[in-house]
Amino acid sequence: MSKRHEIEDHMRTLGEISEIMGAMNHLAVLEIHKLTRLLSAQQRVVTSMETAAKDFLVFYPEALPPDQGGTPLYLVIGSERGFCGDYNARLLAELERHLRMVSDKEPRVVAVGRKLSGRMTGDPRLVAAIDGPTVSEEIQDVLIALMQRIQELRRGQHDDRSLVLTAVYRTAGTDSMTIQPLRPFGAVPRVEPSGATAPLLTLSPRVFVAELVELYLFALLHEIFYSALMAESRARHAHLESALQRLERDHTDLLRRRNVLRQEEITEEIEVLMLSTLLPHRRR
Repeated sequence: MSKRHEIEDHMRTLGEISEIMGAMNHLAVLEIHKLTRLLSAQQRVVTSMETAAKDFLVFYPEALPPDQGGTPLYLVIGSERGFCGDYNARLLAELERHLRMVSDKEPRVVAVGRKLSGRMTGDPRLVAAIDGPTVSEEIQDVLIALMQRIQELRRGQHDDRSLVLTAVYRTAGTDSMTIQPLRPFGAVPRVEPSGATAPLLTLSPRVFVAELVELYLFALLHEIFYSALMAESRARHAHLESALQRLERDHTDLLRRRNVLRQEEITEEIEVLMLSTLLPHRRR
């Protein structure tokens, strides 16, 4: 096979790869647009629940149990698929930096996403690995599996200490790492009632708060996972865009080399034709 034919085969291969990566990039863009709408709506849900809790706790501050600490459990949300560059490496670097700054002893880690959990294989702190979502429609099932796994970890505790959850993820839009303690309404300021009427309840204040906390955590985790998946999709989009640009440059370079080789072949063919016309005259 001539050098030109090898280059043409290489060009065809690059073209096929470019088509596949272009389709992946298109899907990432579609997911970003979809998550933009979902995240905005979910943020409004979380904000409204925080407002309701703040109004409620003005009249029933004793309903929220005090923070008594417990075993630290870090929920690190990485990527399920590749083509994200250093996405997971930066998450783990941020986790390590945080652990050096705090006094958490024997922290436990739940890794979400196969690419992230693969990086943590053999780490003694890893207590669970959960497959992450690839599209927004899968987040609900991932959260159900996650909550079941956390419940199993709580039941497997050797002492009566509770698990203190902290989410580590990449925030959509800011390209920054977020470490967010999941302590529902822990930052709600305690203020005195201002003469307004206390809310009427059909449940006791403690039961109401317990159920509200459960709903709030589930809503907050939805927001966090939407944000993390959008950040992953944006990282994938940027990575694929860069790769497609490199493929285009390589294709252009190969096209130039192929044209040069083709010109050389044409020149050689002309020389052969000219020699073939001259030889009969010389024999005469």
